[in-house]
Amino acid sequence: MNPGGKIVGQRGRGLFVVIEGIDGTGKSTLSAALQQELMRRGVDCLCTFEPSDGVWGKRLRESFASPERLRPHEELELFIKDRQDHVMNTLMPAMEAGKVVVCDRYYFSTMAYQGARGMDMEEIRRQNQEFAPEPDVVFLLELPVDQAIGRITGGRGDRLNSFEKEEYLRKVAENFNSLKDGYIVRMDASRPQEELLQQAIRYLEPLLGLGKA
Repeated sequence: MNPGGKIVGQRGRGLFVVIEGIDGTGKSTLSAALQQELMRRGVDCLCTFEPSDGVWGKRLRESFASPERLRPHEELELFIKDRQDHVMNTLMPAMEAGKVVVCDRYYFSTMAYQGARGMDMEEIRRQNQEFAPEPDVVFLLELPVDQAIGRITGGRGDRLNSFEKEEYLRKVAENFNSLKDGYIVRMDASRPQEELLQQAIRYLEPLLGLGKA
């Protein structure tokens, strides 16, 4: 691995793209659209997400939905275990093969959400960076909390779980806003999805050596 978390594989360097933001901002939609567009252009691309579908990720989802949610340090321990497994078995192999990896949530979400529960964000970063590669770019989708909640309860028809209570989401949004990493690209999630996709593609074109479509 070279500096910045970029990985050189047998078929060239993989690119690591992360999509972040509070729930309701359209992360999963953008991730899927980005993968589809890159593959249309002949780029080998893997779309993945965290928490994963592994044993630790499933335990985390159970905690999110439970009225007796795990304590912050217990959830953090599960996040670390889930991410270690995800890095070793999904992210690293794909990037070593020269693929573009698009990941819906990463340790920035852990920092923002667990930080809103009172944990030290920089300590969470430190623990994750001991094993987790830094992304090449983080597309951070930003949307006012009331609009995000409206999407969750209105357009999606979902109920708010413990990760999505309004006051809690406001703290999470503030934590995301405090991130100053140079690879973060902030995006207005109120814009149409096609516009967000094109913004992301324009950013990635020079990194991937792609011509304009």
